[in-house]
Amino acid sequence: MNYKFFIILFFAITLNANIETSSSLTRQKMEVLELKNELNNFYTEKEKEYQSNKKELEDLLTKIEQEKAEIKRLHDKNEQILKDIRAEVQKKSIRVFELMKAKVAAEIFDQMILEGKLEDVFDIIIRLKEANISNIMKFLSLENASILTQKLERYNKDKRD
Repeated sequence: MNYKFFIILFFAITLNANIETSSSLTRQKMEVLELKNELNNFYTEKEKEYQSNKKELEDLLTKIEQEKAEIKRLHDKNEQILKDIRAEVQKKSIRVFELMKAKVAAEIFDQMILEGKLEDVFDIIIRLKEANISNIMKFLSLENASILTQKLERYNKDKRD
């Protein structure tokens, strides 16, 4: 009978331990589920923040691209206006030099070349009438006349090729 008592006692203790273990596991499972829900909520909140920040950045990038395009458009427009102004100034300069006495024009060209504006003088010379060029060359300093003559020869040669 002692054996039966010990066996029953053993089963009772084991059953009680299983019940405690089962309730402990249930409690742990509940804690894990609660933690999972908290993590899901945290993740969802952070995902919303991320999407919001991403949208703000995309909107900002779009605005920057639009402003960049507008700046480029204005730059191109200004470049064209500048080209038009330069062309008009050059046209009027050529007209002034055509009406000017050859000796005065030659003195101005000598001074411009002395100031390092050889290319500007050359640009004007190639647009003048040949008769005016010949008259101006007579009054230029020998060195400047030589330089301009060489540039004109190269220019005409390149133009033919």
